[in-house]
Amino acid sequence: MPHETAVYTHGHHESVLRSHSWRTAANSAAYLLPELRPDMAVLDIGCGPGTITADLAARVPQGAVTGLDAAADVLERARAVARERGLDNVRFTTGDVHALDFPDGSFDVVHAHQVLQHVGDPVAALREMRRVCRPGGVVAVRDADYAAMTWYPRVPGLDDWLDLYQRVARAGGGEPDAGRLLLSWARRAGFTDVTAGASAWCFAGEGDRAWWSGLWADRTVASTYARLAVDGGHTDAAGLADIAAAWHEWGRHEDAWFAVLNGELLCRV
Repeated sequence: MPHETAVYTHGHHESVLRSHSWRTAANSAAYLLPELRPDMAVLDIGCGPGTITADLAARVPQGAVTGLDAAADVLERARAVARERGLDNVRFTTGDVHALDFPDGSFDVVHAHQVLQHVGDPVAALREMRRVCRPGGVVAVRDADYAAMTWYPRVPGLDDWLDLYQRVARAGGGEPDAGRLLLSWARRAGFTDVTAGASAWCFAGEGDRAWWSGLWADRTVASTYARLAVDGGHTDAAGLADIAAAWHEWGRHEDAWFAVLNGELLCRV
């Protein structure tokens, strides 16, 4: 069986979890929600801190949700989220999307948010997601497209950030512009009934720009991404500090605006 070969660029530093814990089913999986029924079995791959997973569990109260992540430590946070919300129809486990430890046809919905950009073989991952999805079910995937991100004002250091991030992600075996490639990958994985679309996150206004710029500034100097950038010879500590300063500069502008384009697919099985 294939197995994971890519390095997860972000890791689970606090600045990363700050971002991931903001995500909800409403702001990150709206395209999937009309497909859900109360009695469905759902697999949420790459669940991280579990905020989307918990939202999905609340929407299938007679069903069950399994949250899966490659990192065991982040699942403790996910379990805490489920306990805080009083959910008893959700469980969490570790696993590799390239080799899922579930029988064929185990789930009505297989969902992966911001996962395929980080895996070594996204086509094999989609084939495996299709395998564990029941006939008549749906595989739902959503990924950002870094090259399509846009912002104002054009603080020069953010162009350096984008270039550096793409180099680090690709050096680790990922594809940061995954959003535009999802449809191609799904067709190569054997899906023939695919609905493709896109949606965006937008960060503007005082609270949003402070939050977005702050977490990226922190991630740039203190996360796994920072270590990979330096250890891989892509930059040095001074270069990272310059990019973090650019994020803070962007965040101080009252008219700052940042959009993240996400590709998304509903693949019928």
